[in-house]
Amino acid sequence: FQAEKKAKQMSAMNAMKDHEDNETETRNEEVSIIKHPQPSKQQPQQQLQPQPHTKSQSQPQYQQQSPLVLPQQQQQLQHQQPPQQQQQQQQPTDPASPTVATTPEPVDGRGFGIGELVWGKLRGFSWWPGRIVSWWMTGRSRAAEGTRWVMWFGDGKFSVVASSRAGKAFMACPDSDETETSKSVEMLNKQMIEWAMTGFQPTGPKGLEPPEDICISCGSLNVSLEHPLFAGGMCQSCKNCFLECAYQYDDDGYQSYCTICCGGREVLMCGNNNCCRCFCVECVDLLVGQGAAHAAIKEDPWNCYMCGQKGVFGLLERRSDWPSRLQHFFANNHDQDFDPPKLYAPVMAEKRKPIRVLSLFDGIATGLLVLKELGIQVGRYIASEVCEDSITVGIVRHEGRIMYVGDVRNITRKHINEWGPFDLVIGGSPCNDLSIVNPARKGLYEGTGRLFFEFYRLLHEARPKQGEDRPFFWLFENVVAMGVSDKRDISRFLECNPVMIDAKEVSAAHRARYFWGNLPGMNRPLTAMCTDRLELQDCLEHGRTAKFGKVRTITTRSNSIKQGKDQHFPVYMNEKEDILWCTEMERVFGFPVHYTDVSNMSRLARQRLLGRSWSVPVIRHLFAPLKEYFACD
Repeated sequence: FQAEKKAKQMSAMNAMKDHEDNETETRNEEVSIIKHPQPSKQQPQQQLQPQPHTKSQSQPQYQQQSPLVLPQQQQQLQHQQPPQQQQQQQQPTDPASPTVATTPEPVDGRGFGIGELVWGKLRGFSWWPGRIVSWWMTGRSRAAEGTRWVMWFGDGKFSVVASSRAGKAFMACPDSDETETSKSVEMLNKQMIEWAMTGFQPTGPKGLEPPEDICISCGSLNVSLEHPLFAGGMCQSCKNCFLECAYQYDDDGYQSYCTICCGGREVLMCGNNNCCRCFCVECVDLLVGQGAAHAAIKEDPWNCYMCGQKGVFGLLERRSDWPSRLQHFFANNHDQDFDPPKLYAPVMAEKRKPIRVLSLFDGIATGLLVLKELGIQVGRYIASEVCEDSITVGIVRHEGRIMYVGDVRNITRKHINEWGPFDLVIGGSPCNDLSIVNPARKGLYEGTGRLFFEFYRLLHEARPKQGEDRPFFWLFENVVAMGVSDKRDISRFLECNPVMIDAKEVSAAHRARYFWGNLPGMNRPLTAMCTDRLELQDCLEHGRTAKFGKVRTITTRSNSIKQGKDQHFPVYMNEKEDILWCTEMERVFGFPVHYTDVSNMSRLARQRLLGRSWSVPVIRHLFAPLKEYFACD
């Protein structure tokens, strides 16, 4: 019995010894992992106690970002050491716990230290943020080698993640990003900030209205001015198109392009006989409403959005002051600044002398006719003209008072000195190669366009010499429907911007032209006189009835007399349509009756002469201030 009892005691002692050896190995392993200071042999119970300690200089940088330990908490932990079993039951899980704060980084060499911010892709979610935490905080067992405990933000849940599968670093932000995408994002961000500071854009139906800061012609946000006819803006590119195409007409007398966008593949022509505007199908459906173009095609006659009684058509709102805006648009469309022309003080009446004129590309002597009508005495009138019919009209109607000198290209400085000095130089070079109506135009530097430089050359030859103090005036005319680059070059050479004048304000015909010059008051409003014939009916012979109030621009082509999309003749006589007679065309231009009726010229020949001439009321408007400088009858 004693031997059996002794054997049991020996077995129990061996079991206790094995347990102590295993426990010692476990403690040594834990100490090597978490890097705690080695405890002394005299304090075996404090071996696993997590002691707060001062951070060493060799500690990893991430520990400096861990929560700080309060001094009061340190004191309590030093004086109150709980037993080993009690401590294991009450493991800290608070991120601010001093134990958690001082838990070292794992030493497997895979990084991702405690406290680092990470991002993870969870199934069914987008990228989600989390933070590497200690296993003490989870209240669970230690993570296996090569893994980390991650606490996900928001719900505070924990996950074990293999660090070997991680390590994808975020793409570093470049120092500068000049891509188109970044520029667009930056522009939108600025716009959002402006909205936040000054108020957001309207919503609902008001948000669909065309604002003033968007080009209603193309939709661009780079607005440089307001559209002259409708509420909305206009960009620089569409402005250039409008300047070129607004007064461009086809053979049928209608505008060649849309009134809104100056483009369009298919256009709707107004059914009003006195209107010549077109609107493209795209603009109508977009701004007026879907299906509006189809409805306009079925409507006969269809009055366009410039002729309608109401001013608002869907999103298209006609400006109430569009006539003055259109005039201002062409009068202030200059992208070049020049010094104002030299101003001459009016001459005392007793010192005024007859005017001496050099007329280049004279035509049918419109300048001399207007000077006579104004009562200005003409001392000398030198004209350069190559058309035989025009020369014949000038010789007959002015009784040989004009000195014709032939082709302008043959005039030299010597001739100018012999014929001069001149007080007024006028001219208008041929527009065939400048007008965009001509698809085969050659521009300013080829064909007849080069004749402008002959005017420029002789203008400088005729200017007063240095030291001469006398009034000197000049005037150059050409079409409005020219390219923007050609107009810019002409202005650059003449060192001034043009004035656009439409003869419809003082006559019975549309005829828009650009005028460059230094005549006094060229920008003043165009006002009709009591003797001006403003309606076509005023220009007709007895027994004839006008179908239209005003006619389209009369050119050298015979079909320019026809009006409207149906190509109607403008006059009724004996219940039949009829063309304009030559005498009636002369009245439309302001010339005396039978002014071109010389040498048995045909009707077409007389129309060609008139189609190339100036409108008499317009020239009278420009020449009127000259009465303050030269002798008058």
